[in-house]
Amino acid sequence: MQTSLDEFDYIVVGAGPAGCLLANRLSANPQHRVLLLEAGGRDNYPWIHIPVGYLFCIGNPRTDWCFKTEAQTGLQGRTLSYPRGKVLGGCSSINGMIYMRGQAGDYDGWAADGNPGWSWKDVFPLFKQSENHFAGDSEFHGAAGEWRVERQRLSWPILDAFRCAAEQSGIASIDDFNQGNNEGCGYFQVNQKAGIRWNAAKAFLKPIRHRANLTVLTEVEVDRVLLENGRASAVLTRWQGQAKTFKARKEIVLCAGSVGSPSILQRSGVGPRPLLQRLGIGVVHELPGVGGNLQDHLQLRLIYKLENARTLNQIAGTVWGKMGMGLRYLYDRSGPLSMAPSQLGAFARSGPEQASANLEYHVQPLSLERFGEPLHPFPAFTASVCDLRPQSRGRVEIRSADPQEAPLIQPNYLSHPEDLRVAADAIRLTRRIVAAPALAAFKPVEYLPGDSLQSEEELHEAAARIGTTIFHPVGTCRMGNDADAVVDAQLNVHGIPGLRIADASIMPRITSGNTCSPTLMIAEKAAQLMLNPTAHITPVGAGLLAKAPGQSTERLTDTPLSRASPLPQGNCI
Repeated sequence: MQTSLDEFDYIVVGAGPAGCLLANRLSANPQHRVLLLEAGGRDNYPWIHIPVGYLFCIGNPRTDWCFKTEAQTGLQGRTLSYPRGKVLGGCSSINGMIYMRGQAGDYDGWAADGNPGWSWKDVFPLFKQSENHFAGDSEFHGAAGEWRVERQRLSWPILDAFRCAAEQSGIASIDDFNQGNNEGCGYFQVNQKAGIRWNAAKAFLKPIRHRANLTVLTEVEVDRVLLENGRASAVLTRWQGQAKTFKARKEIVLCAGSVGSPSILQRSGVGPRPLLQRLGIGVVHELPGVGGNLQDHLQLRLIYKLENARTLNQIAGTVWGKMGMGLRYLYDRSGPLSMAPSQLGAFARSGPEQASANLEYHVQPLSLERFGEPLHPFPAFTASVCDLRPQSRGRVEIRSADPQEAPLIQPNYLSHPEDLRVAADAIRLTRRIVAAPALAAFKPVEYLPGDSLQSEEELHEAAARIGTTIFHPVGTCRMGNDADAVVDAQLNVHGIPGLRIADASIMPRITSGNTCSPTLMIAEKAAQLMLNPTAHITPVGAGLLAKAPGQSTERLTDTPLSRASPLPQGNCI
């Protein structure tokens, strides 16, 4: 039985970083009735908010879609876990919390490929607009926004030594990766507030949770977009065990990410004709590029056993150590429980032929075989390095019209010869850094992949054996104006009025760094295009978060809804 039809001006699908920001901006005008739909639950799981809790959120069906890739030929036939946030805040509730914009050249490249309005000059103010930087307002950072950025609350001697070793190897020490050129080595800045994870739901939804014109529904899975006379007009969902249709008077915006957004399009009959016909889905609008162009950062996790060093392996390996960590966090929100997955970062060139930094390091004072497994019983650190500009391309495809069935995810890691070459160079560079004098006192010994592997072919094999995703999928609804593009530079889906996409799936090429904050920028740009398309910057900063007359600031409570009744005007988080 289908329940009653409810109408909104805007429907935003997916309450990840992009969806949370966009719902905030669209609902700032009280005349706009906005619906935000999230397939996951509320972000009230305690481990979401304790930074080290990512270990308990990734692979947990309460917070993660728990996707798997296809067996990867380039990774010796291994199947990888492919975490994606399934909770309010999306991936910002389970990710590494690293604040990273990428390089100016990333966005200038998008614009040069025929996407006007997306150059570094255009998007830089949008990064600042949503930013709440610990150092205050400056030439490079904003302080009036909602996306909190802070320094990390701990350091480790082994990481300081790695930073010195990087400098001895020609990688300069820098303090800020976010000025357009991130080449150098330093501690990452993180999306935390006083040692607690700062996810997109806290930043963009909670301050406005009593806006009467914003409805947020959780545990609502979107099946497909419905078209009327060629225009996107509604979404068909499953909510509380029932089919439910929500109608949009103005626009529908997909913010379901690089796996979710192409899957929704394909189930809607929008995508490659051969795929849709094979699955018995009527071709509503043929767009060959939907689900293609999948890009991701593949990390190579090099592990080094140490002497004369204290790492998290020893601290977390005893009951007393764990108790000490907990007490320290309770006392001042510092210590290992406040750790982002990676503390020290470095951006470097794999070789002199590279025009800019094409490698990113995530250096950690710990080691383990893989996420979800225990730490090693010996002192060690991990130098994880990824190719920032992979040439390999993959795809996301639904397996059937059933939204409950996980899609096929085929990243095709290391399928391009250039990626193999860069991987080998990355291992060599890591070895040069570790061999620098600054680390000599710790007597590092390569545990993985093993320093006996030296030839080009052996290093290719090593990359295939230790490579794993760093969770940055992008590009599956690529922006552009060619036959394989899915959205135009205004983020409109080609050929379907009333439907936009605003998430990491629209990236033509992956950014040179972590992808969460660039995704927020994309949503900020979408709000600009939707609300004031003729303005250079839409004035939707922190001032819009001011409490309206009569608004309450009390905590939100669950609102039970009758399946047979229309939705209330307020939130239903």
